[in-house]
Amino acid sequence: MWKTGTFSKRQKKRKDGAKTDVYQYEDLPGPFRVQVVHIWRTALGTLREPHPLSLRVPASNRYWSAIHDHLSRELGVFTLDEDEHNPFSRCVGYLLKSDTNGALDIIEATFRLIDEDARNLSPGEKAESGITQDPGDAIQELNYRFKEHGIGYEFVSDELVRIDSQYIHTEVVKPAISLLQEAGFAGAVDEFLRAHDHYRKGRYKEAVAEALKAFESTMKTICTKTHWQYPANATAKPLIEILIKNGLIPSYLDSHFSGLRSAMESGLPTVRDKTASHGQGVSPVTVPEHLAAYAIHLCAANIVFLVKAHKSVQIKHA
Repeated sequence: MWKTGTFSKRQKKRKDGAKTDVYQYEDLPGPFRVQVVHIWRTALGTLREPHPLSLRVPASNRYWSAIHDHLSRELGVFTLDEDEHNPFSRCVGYLLKSDTNGALDIIEATFRLIDEDARNLSPGEKAESGITQDPGDAIQELNYRFKEHGIGYEFVSDELVRIDSQYIHTEVVKPAISLLQEAGFAGAVDEFLRAHDHYRKGRYKEAVAEALKAFESTMKTICTKTHWQYPANATAKPLIEILIKNGLIPSYLDSHFSGLRSAMESGLPTVRDKTASHGQGVSPVTVPEHLAAYAIHLCAANIVFLVKAHKSVQIKHA
């Protein structure tokens, strides 16, 4: 088995030092794109001639036709690459030639197939398509390649999410997604991932709005699971009051976390209230990138705290 990385890459990392933790988002270099194609070949396969005695179309043929047709429809074009003559080579050409957003779109689409569909293939179907790489390993390699090239994205839970701080992403954002999924907070995780999608595409006002929706949906789900009544149109502040009133935040912690209630009441809700939730007035409201990042990270930290507190209460009453 080949180890990932080479001597020259290790030397470059040592030379760059602290620079290895700095991410950029505007450029997907050629070598990275080629490495993605290599993952495609081993995790999704390429176009294959069906076995003459089999009526079954290889899974890889179905995958590349579906990906090409889906993206062509979304882009409003007849083909992704007029210079190529089959779905796989057209997808490769599109990845290699398109702008950053286009490349990220096809990477996300293909890795969703790897994550959701290729996992269910039988050994025989994998052999027919030339698939030799496990889906989990393929996703792990993609995320490694992002980091290797200093590109600030990661494939998590069927979505490409943007990383602004590796520490915050690892310690806060990913745990928030994981906790929401395992605890059954479907609405909240969907909104949280939409916030990341808006953020990745530069729609910062929408990102802030979706972040708050995820925060509010988390609290509403906790109230529903614990049979705590709340108004249907409740916003962040009254929901927080209900959780505190019912002891989700234990009273003996008040003195130690005096700033927590203030942060949860005024932090994220205030960001949303002053930017994304009300009319813009005469001048359009512009939400800067750093404020959107703050809102998403604050949302994630609050979600981690609330879901862990909720799980702790459930364990005590079990």
